[in-house]
Amino acid sequence: MRNKTYWPVLGAALLLAGACSQNQAHHGDCVHVVDESTGRTAASCLPLAPRSDRVDLAQPHFTHPGRITNPLHPTSRVTQTIYGGQESGKPFRTEVTLLPGTRTITWGDRTIHAVTSQYVAFSAGRVEEVADDWYAQADDGSVWYLGEDVFNYDHGVVADTEGTWQAGRGNAPGAMIMPAHPHKGDVYRTENLPGVVFEQVTVRAVGQTVDGPYGRIRNAITVHELHMDGTTEDKVFAPGYGEFSTGSAGGDLEAVSLAVPTDAERAPVPAGLAALGRAVRTAHTDPAPATVRAVREAWDAYRASEAVPALLARQMTRDLDTWRKAPQDRAAALRTEQNTTDLLLRHEPLQTVDRARLALWARQLEIDARARDAGSVAGDVTSLELVRQREDTPRSAALTADLKKAREAADRKDTAAAETIARQLAQDIAALR
Repeated sequence: MRNKTYWPVLGAALLLAGACSQNQAHHGDCVHVVDESTGRTAASCLPLAPRSDRVDLAQPHFTHPGRITNPLHPTSRVTQTIYGGQESGKPFRTEVTLLPGTRTITWGDRTIHAVTSQYVAFSAGRVEEVADDWYAQADDGSVWYLGEDVFNYDHGVVADTEGTWQAGRGNAPGAMIMPAHPHKGDVYRTENLPGVVFEQVTVRAVGQTVDGPYGRIRNAITVHELHMDGTTEDKVFAPGYGEFSTGSAGGDLEAVSLAVPTDAERAPVPAGLAALGRAVRTAHTDPAPATVRAVREAWDAYRASEAVPALLARQMTRDLDTWRKAPQDRAAALRTEQNTTDLLLRHEPLQTVDRARLALWARQLEIDARARDAGSVAGDVTSLELVRQREDTPRSAALTADLKKAREAADRKDTAAAETIARQLAQDIAALR
């Protein structure tokens, strides 16, 4: 999860101005407040913690950087985490996925082979932000953040790449994102390129117990983040999940819905979930009131027979209620199928679930192209491409060729061509083995 909601912070800058001179005098360090909506740099400084509280000042050594075993940042062990909630009043959902291979990063005299985590955020079902994040574990067990490629979307098209950085480029240092053994009061900077990206983290509590998707989780921690615009927020990290939640149910919220293999169960797909999936796919392509009602009936039957993570259950009920009131609501239909596909993660390998997502986005592409919605078509193609990037298997030449055609049609806003290509993509995906 990321702090990507920007707003003017002139009031915050004024509040911090009085503390700035004292902060500089005690710490000899000034990171200026930046209004990220305008890019304006204020004269005031952020209220930084004393240098003596920081645990990220030692030079890290990376013998086996890709073996990330830190339980509070298990990047190389958790293959996918689904987050849900709401942001700015809209349903919010995120897929965070470990990508195959490594990224080679040169930081000073060190060459580090970092793992890559793909972050894809959806607002109201549509792609909003994509980032490839690079992480490595130091020999002492701390995990370091070595940069990110960021793409922010507007109506399916890349609007900007603000927030992109890489350790070793432009004097950017790597940044500790999780100490080996966090203690209350520890301070570290998870991003440390002032004027571009900056976050200071203070550990507020350790040894906590939180409610997870399928039971209680011990030894979680709560941290307090200070951002470059002067705003702050608290986050929870939990073993087996990493970043676990931020915000609250009554306001903006991003929290874990489920993660694999942490929440995986060695059992076949339950009959109720299979029936729900069939009902959703039928209604997605034929959104008549009767077919949408059948989805709600299948959902109620499945919920009565199986445990469902509380956040996913709340989101599914919310999206289904929206869809029932407006059967032609394409966004509600899309979110309902996304939720249903997420539930498969508990029972199916990620590769199988991602192929179901490819099929979902091919259906959505045809639906949006038929509606002549060029922005959604562009976003659908992007979503197909992102899922395809996650596969570490021989690629289908037909699917690759047709995805290229879909991208070309989307770029020229040819929705008629995209509708035809969507049907071919569905056949390509069905033929995958």
